[in-house]
Amino acid sequence: MSKKVLVAYASKMGATAGIAAAIGDELRAHGHSADVAEVTSVNDVAPYDAVVLGSAIYVRRWRRDAVRFLRHNVAGLRQRQVWLFHSGPVGPDKDQDQTMPPAVRHLARSIGATPAVTFAGRLEPATAKGFLARRLAAGKLAGDARDWDKIRAWSADVSAAIEATQRSTWHRPPANHSRKRPAGHFLG
Repeated sequence: MSKKVLVAYASKMGATAGIAAAIGDELRAHGHSADVAEVTSVNDVAPYDAVVLGSAIYVRRWRRDAVRFLRHNVAGLRQRQVWLFHSGPVGPDKDQDQTMPPAVRHLARSIGATPAVTFAGRLEPATAKGFLARRLAAGKLAGDARDWDKIRAWSADVSAAIEATQRSTWHRPPANHSRKRPAGHFLG
């Protein structure tokens, strides 16, 4: 049985949007109905069984729109499975996990979301926005570091976790209850 999944994202230069599109494609390939949308265009999470939320991460901060989405949808997200990802690292740090910003970490705990997985980003002169990004894109950090195999594998794991809940009853713990999900619910 197919589940309806929202893949929402907040992107600055398009790399996170591309990752969200790939996640949506992978979920569809596994039989789910997946809508991929920018967070600012999502009015309600009620039509969805599960939510994947991604944000670009710059200087260890998520995009404001993604944090706002989490804050405004806490009650609805508590009733759904939620996976988080962020993207952005390039250069020598591209394969290092980035910690979730404190506000995101707090919101993730309150809704019972998995910790955010880190995907490498893309920095190209044609899409770089802002003085620092344009300057960095003109140097050694320029290029597309996204690991499509890692993204597809993580997406397949999310799909498997969604399917596993179809075979068992999934209950969200109280918001202040700390718990770990069983192995296999996320890679990273």
